[in-house]
Amino acid sequence: MTTPTTTPRPTPLSVSRPTAPPPGPAVAAMDHLGLRLRFPKPVVDAVVVYETAAVRAAELAAQSASGIDLPAVDVRSWEFAEELMAGARATLATAGRLDLIGGV
Repeated sequence: MTTPTTTPRPTPLSVSRPTAPPPGPAVAAMDHLGLRLRFPKPVVDAVVVYETAAVRAAELAAQSASGIDLPAVDVRSWEFAEELMAGARATLATAGRLDLIGGV
């Protein structure tokens, strides 16, 4: 009696060859997609608003700290970013998900 022989299956490319990591914007997009799949829309929207406003507020804070006088429109933009962050934080606090923005 003979034993049957099997032909080895080829390995997928991702296993046999390392690939480069995805670019930063792709990673951010995948993170947001993951959020959208796991959390309700108001929670995801609050995270996106908070993160976007935080970036703008940080840019304006850095500009102000460098000694450059901010025009009135930028001061108002900074205030608005802070207001957006506070609103998003309140939404996340109500949902019990401050952990999504690094809060406790």
